[in-house]
Amino acid sequence: MKILLAYDGSACSEAAIDDMVRAGLPSDTECLVFSVAEVWLPPHDATAEHGDPYLEKILRHSRAKGEQKVNEARSLSEKAAARISAVFPTLKVSADATYGSPAWEIIAKSDEFGADLIIIGSQGKGALERVVLGSVSQKVLTSAACSVRIARGKVDTDPAPIRLLVGFDGSKGAAAAVDSILRRSWPENTQALLLAATEPLKPSLIGALVPPIGETVEEINQAEKEWLRQQVGPAIEKLKNAGIDAAFEIVYGNPKSVLTERADQWDADCIFVGANAFGSRFERFLLGSTSAAVANRAHCSVEAVRVRGAAPSD
Repeated sequence: MKILLAYDGSACSEAAIDDMVRAGLPSDTECLVFSVAEVWLPPHDATAEHGDPYLEKILRHSRAKGEQKVNEARSLSEKAAARISAVFPTLKVSADATYGSPAWEIIAKSDEFGADLIIIGSQGKGALERVVLGSVSQKVLTSAACSVRIARGKVDTDPAPIRLLVGFDGSKGAAAAVDSILRRSWPENTQALLLAATEPLKPSLIGALVPPIGETVEEINQAEKEWLRQQVGPAIEKLKNAGIDAAFEIVYGNPKSVLTERADQWDADCIFVGANAFGSRFERFLLGSTSAAVANRAHCSVEAVRVRGAAPSD
């Protein structure tokens, strides 16, 4: 497994490192810590093109200042890499840095590196602190070609069993989320709750007064529930065979709110959501369009699972 950890020295990026402890990373994971200096560096030959001494002085000063920022970013990534190596001695950890627009550079580097997962804090070092997801994290979440984990790490003095909440809608995206969990290495007593959020059909006021219509609507709702139970069966069995205590719930409501509310109630460590709208039997169960909303609202980490090579859909 290859992961790219986006790091800028902020409290949120430190929390992302803490979050790795409860992310089920396999022992042979390859981790690249990547930092971006948000500066512009003029080309080395820019001074020769103009011949204006004053302009050349400005360009030299700009480049020297930019290179200093890049060196600072590289130092940040190297220190973070050393910290990760100390916590995860079996991981192959490296560090790199560049300059430019952070979101686009992170995405480009993840493609070059062939990352399976990008781990990024919910906010960076922006001047304006926001309650919602930071602009860089938001852009990476919606535009990356691989899975993205919006990390909100928590440090427990007496760690409880890891709890993973999976948004399940019967689609290929939901199956990819389950498969992502199965590819990890989880400690004993890890729990997984597969949650289906559905908004049941309701007869109109007139229809409710006509027994056949009310009965038909209820039959459709029950059929949808039964279909979901059939779809989730194999996933539950795979998780249990992997040593994970797995359960399934169907809850009425909008996935954007239901997933985050249930995660809070259950004290989940992470919400796994299929990021690609692969399609499902019932369009209103699709979670692909809600992964960014869940990442915005959740108090725990959120992992939007995307199969590399499939077009982002958020």
